[in-house]
Amino acid sequence: MKKKIEIISRESVYQGFFSMERIRLRHTLFEGGWSPVLTRELFHRGKCVAVLLYDPDRDEVVLIEQFRMGALEQVERAWLIEIVAGAIEPGETAENVALREAEEEANCKIRKLFKINEFYTTPGGSAEQISLFCGLVDATNVGGIHGLKAEHEDIRVLSVKFEQAYQMIEKGKIESAIPIIAIQWLALHKEKLF
Repeated sequence: MKKKIEIISRESVYQGFFSMERIRLRHTLFEGGWSPVLTRELFHRGKCVAVLLYDPDRDEVVLIEQFRMGALEQVERAWLIEIVAGAIEPGETAENVALREAEEEANCKIRKLFKINEFYTTPGGSAEQISLFCGLVDATNVGGIHGLKAEHEDIRVLSVKFEQAYQMIEKGKIESAIPIIAIQWLALHKEKLF
């Protein structure tokens, strides 16, 4: 099968902090021929970076907690435990964003950066792509409230033993996919980081 897509129309339906398009298209089918014309909305977030901060000497990961709109309907769970993350601005590389966000959100300087992977977060309706990293840090003095006031960030930073972070996943205390992926990656690869 030769994979093809025919865009029939694109319409901007929202422009704000994020944007959304309504797209009419059709695509080739595995069994041959073309799909009927489909109408789909596509959420644009852009390219983003997330970085799991890890102190190998202390065997600790740096986590952040902040309010998240996506969890709004469950007030008691609307503050999610996550890892440092941010959007790639024009002229920045993913690596630059990892370094910048580690300082802005967690007051950490990354000593060494490892690329884990790149992936779409929810490709059924979003174009967001994540470059995921692990950054080695010194977590000795980690903690407190951080983030940029200009971006209205209110971020609580904590450092926990790796095993505790893994148990947070097992017990459902970490509910966001990106830190789950990063911590599980670390479980498989942390011995190779030295």
